[in-house]
Amino acid sequence: MFFTVIALSLAVCAQEGRGHHQFSPEKFDAELKEFIIKEAKLTPEEAAKFFPVYKEMQTKQRALFSQLGTLFRTNPDDEKACQEAIRKRDENDLEMKRIQKVYHEKFLELLPAKKVYAILRAEDMFHRGMLKKGAPNRKKE
Repeated sequence: MFFTVIALSLAVCAQEGRGHHQFSPEKFDAELKEFIIKEAKLTPEEAAKFFPVYKEMQTKQRALFSQLGTLFRTNPDDEKACQEAIRKRDENDLEMKRIQKVYHEKFLELLPAKKVYAILRAEDMFHRGMLKKGAPNRKKE
C-alpha cells in the first residue's frame, strides 16, 4: 500500500505535467473504487463492508505520506541532519507497513482471502495504469 500512496502523488504530478484537468481526489477515489469492485468482482454487500474500512486505512496512510512529503522537501546540509532525515523516513516506511498489515487482517475478517488478494491486485493495477496512461489499465479477459 505504500506504493499506492506514492503512486497517487506521482499520478497527480504526471497529470499536472501533461496539462490534464486539475486533479480531483474525489474523482480519483471514485474511479479507484469502481475499478476495485469490477476487478475483484465484489458484490454490493461485500463492497459496503469493505470500503469504509479501506477508507479508514487510506486516511491513516495519507497522514503519514504528508509527513514524508515534508521530509522530501527538506534538504539537510550536515551529516547529523541527514542521518536524522534517513531515520525519520525509515520510521515512516515501517509505520506505513504496520498500518498495511493491520488493515489487511481487518480485510480478511470481512472478506474471503481470495477477494482480498484480488482487491490488492486491482489496486496495484489501477495505480500502475494511472502512472502509465493517466487512467486505469484494465486486464484482458
